[in-house]
Amino acid sequence: MRVLLVEDDERLAAGVTAALEAAGFVVDAERDGEAAWFKGDTENYVAVILDLGLPSLDGLSILRRWRAGGQRVPVLILTARGDWNERVEGIDAGADDYLPKPFRMEELLARLRALVRRAAGQASAVLVKGPLMLDTRRMAVSVDGVPIHLSPQEYRLVSYLMQHAGRVVSQLELTEQLYAQDFERDSNAVEVLVGRVRRKLGMDIIQTRRGFGYLIEQTDQ
Repeated sequence: MRVLLVEDDERLAAGVTAALEAAGFVVDAERDGEAAWFKGDTENYVAVILDLGLPSLDGLSILRRWRAGGQRVPVLILTARGDWNERVEGIDAGADDYLPKPFRMEELLARLRALVRRAAGQASAVLVKGPLMLDTRRMAVSVDGVPIHLSPQEYRLVSYLMQHAGRVVSQLELTEQLYAQDFERDSNAVEVLVGRVRRKLGMDIIQTRRGFGYLIEQTDQ
């Protein structure tokens, strides 16, 4: 799942990027406000982590532009501790959550996972669809209670399809969410990845809708 990180502190951005990637996210990082606004307006992200103090265009202005243009991506803003005015302004501008600096990476990840779940209509951190269970906190997958070892890329695929269970996800959308922009992608990379995951989970869990994409069925569980 692809996230936009907008933070001009190079050291902090590197630390957050490493934590996000370890948690199964694909990260696009931007330091400049104008570039971040354009990328968030034109690319498909599951969430944005947005610092407010940025060069060329501040975070609040970016957020207001996105919301005025109909961009509904979940946004977690980073603010200076104790600056309640900034937090109120950010929420009024359309932010979904805020986190004061300094923060622990564990809290950042928990808040981000919650935003992504809510945006996808999922309430719990543990997703169950038929025999398949995914624990987003532990990045653990099991089928009928049997743990399944997945590579980071395989986990991203299962996680994205589980978060959007019941909806056919196109190959283009999966490509955007699973691979970094500078990653050299083969035309059949998603197809090969789905094939690997099916061999591990069972051939019927991920279904193909020819000409449309891939699907994990919604269930009552």
